Amino acid sequence: MARRTKDDADATRSSLLDAAERVFYDKGVARASLGEIAQAAGATRGAIYWHFKDKAHLFNAMMDRVTLPLEVACNAGDAACRAASPLQRLRALVDHLLGSIENDEHTRRVFEIAMYRVEYVNELSGVRERHLTSQARFHAMLARELGDAAEQQGLTLPLETAAAATGLGALFDGLLQTWVLNGAPFALRATGRQLVDVYLRGLGFAT
Repeated sequence: MARRTKDDADATRSSLLDAAERVFYDKGVARASLGEIAQAAGATRGAIYWHFKDKAHLFNAMMDRVTLPLEVACNAGDAACRAASPLQRLRALVDHLLGSIENDEHTRRVFEIAMYRVEYVNELSGVRERHLTSQARFHAMLARELGDAAEQQGLTLPLETAAAATGLGALFDGLLQTWVLNGAPFALRATGRQLVDVYLRGLGFAT
């Protein structure tokens, strides 16, 4: 019975996250109400407050459901990644991120909500902190891999590692935003591979 109750709770939570994704996408996060999300999920407002304390918590849970699996891709516990060079790990991670967004409609919709359908004001001000935390984690990973790659190749970068990571992150963000905003006008993953390689060669890496 306890197992069934937990399964039911998990199913309700998943249904609420699915509904939040649809309503946030259609109306924008600020204009969407928790009542509308509950109705779209065939649930009650009480069910929402059982699982999520407020709209920001619900939004962050929706984001985590997509981004956390991406963040653990090619992690230190993966044997193939341990054997890869820093540049191979970096390129594989960016390639995986872009491929997931390009090929999975669910992932693409959530990223579009995060980029264009949320305002960091009032009850959603806490969402900005989550965004900044995620961005800082991604930047730190890029800086670490670039630094390790430079050391491995005996290369002195033409700028500080942190600045090089900022540039690569900006390339990634700009590419993704251009692709989403213009309705996927080009092959995201393939173009991303080319641009990352050009950027790395510009830093002096042998790719």
